[in-house]
Amino acid sequence: MTALQDIRVDSIHGESASIGDYAGSVLLVVNVASKCGLTPQYEGLEALYRRYGKDGLVVLGFPANNFGGQEPGSNEEIAEFCDTSYSVTFPLFAKISVVGEDQHPLYAELTSRAPSADGKEAFRANLRNYGMTPTEDPDVLWNFEKFLVSRVGQVTGRFAPPVTPDDPALVQAIERELSAVLATQGAPRRPQWPDSRRRVPLSG
Repeated sequence: MTALQDIRVDSIHGESASIGDYAGSVLLVVNVASKCGLTPQYEGLEALYRRYGKDGLVVLGFPANNFGGQEPGSNEEIAEFCDTSYSVTFPLFAKISVVGEDQHPLYAELTSRAPSADGKEAFRANLRNYGMTPTEDPDVLWNFEKFLVSRVGQVTGRFAPPVTPDDPALVQAIERELSAVLATQGAPRRPQWPDSRRRVPLSG
């Protein structure tokens, strides 16, 4: 496995896991927040998971409170919010820090492999217009930044926060990675992981 796949994480319910548990799947890793202007992207992320999950896509949500204090709740509160507000079934993980001295190793690895993303400058300028001091590359800029990871643990894309889950550039990148999986080994076996509500994952 790659160094990325070796990284340990905890599910939002406290179970220990690793990114390697999803080896063989295409991953979309997203730092999420419950009180952000971009929070409605949860709906689009869930739609991606339902549409492409049977083909091998897994959306991984990592709550973080680094930006504007927009994820203040406990893991239990976050899980409840995602369930009741957006019917989220893709895997959610325990709240982490994605920037700063306490940056989680997952985000240190992701940002080192993909130091920037198209579309960040316009969003950075928008944050400055609101009197904020935005982060600089390679750090994550805001909530709902997206990293695309291949089935073998390589970061193949990074997308700025305002890039919505249905943006053609993101969808095309996902489809390219899924096609690569199908071309090399046929339809991947979908791993049996617990989702954010402890339901059986959608079988498509």
